[in-house]
Amino acid sequence: MLHYDFKSLPMTGPTQATELQENLQVPSSPACSIPKADISSSFDLVLQPRSGWEGVDLTELWRGRELFSLLVWRDISIRYKQTLLGGLWAILQPLIAMLIFTIFFGRVAGIRDSSIPYPLFAYSGLLLWTFFANSVTASSNSLVGNQVLVSKVYFPRLFIPLASMGAILLDLCTGFLLVVPMLLVYKWPLSASMLLLPAFVLGTFLAAGGLGLFLSALNVRFRDVKYVVPYFVQIGLFVSPVIYPLRYVPQRYRFFLDLNPMTGMISGFRSCLLGQPIEWSLAGISFALCTALFVVGLFLFRRMERRFADII
Repeated sequence: MLHYDFKSLPMTGPTQATELQENLQVPSSPACSIPKADISSSFDLVLQPRSGWEGVDLTELWRGRELFSLLVWRDISIRYKQTLLGGLWAILQPLIAMLIFTIFFGRVAGIRDSSIPYPLFAYSGLLLWTFFANSVTASSNSLVGNQVLVSKVYFPRLFIPLASMGAILLDLCTGFLLVVPMLLVYKWPLSASMLLLPAFVLGTFLAAGGLGLFLSALNVRFRDVKYVVPYFVQIGLFVSPVIYPLRYVPQRYRFFLDLNPMTGMISGFRSCLLGQPIEWSLAGISFALCTALFVVGLFLFRRMERRFADII
């Protein structure tokens, strides 16, 4: 609480305090007029933080849309600055992983879908999983990597982790450039179900955004997060149906696999891309989990946001 008493101001007597009080008048105007008698000799100004849930100011986010686009473009530029291949890394990363998994899992271990060529099967899963994994990794380190902005300038802090994900979204779009040649090589027909692909990309964005918001806020206080995230991302590859069909999972373990929100996203994404039947019940459960994950991550981010500038 800040307490102002004009009669007890230092270095002033009663006469000087009275003169200061008389001079502290607001000019009369149609919009603002304060009578002289309403200003007492002392007043209290209380400054205190809000308690409880503090919602997202959508108007403030809309006003800062140009800043958000600049942050996305900055992250894209930094991502490929002084690289020899540039945006080709967005294709090479899932492509190289697909070749390795095809050799060791498709040929040596004999894992394959009954009707889909394994390279198509693996690449369609790796394309979405790479977007998810890179988004979580980049967004979890985004606040610490921009600590000068966070501590010196005020703007919606949500922009930083979400902008880092926007740069990864461009990688996903670039990775699609290899899909059509692969479909032609394996003589796989195009399907109208491809129009549903944005829905599964959205679900993946929500899941990655929820985890990224929470981990980025947690990383401000505990810097161990940047070491833990890559480890769990690697484990997540094997507990998600990226390189193996769901039919390989015993039925008694399917319940735990279905709790993974990426299970339905990857399975539905692959089915849309390759024109296979979509398991709508699994897709619906996963999309609900992705939405809940984003809401929880946003809530925790907003709860911890007020202390970022103090401890970063």
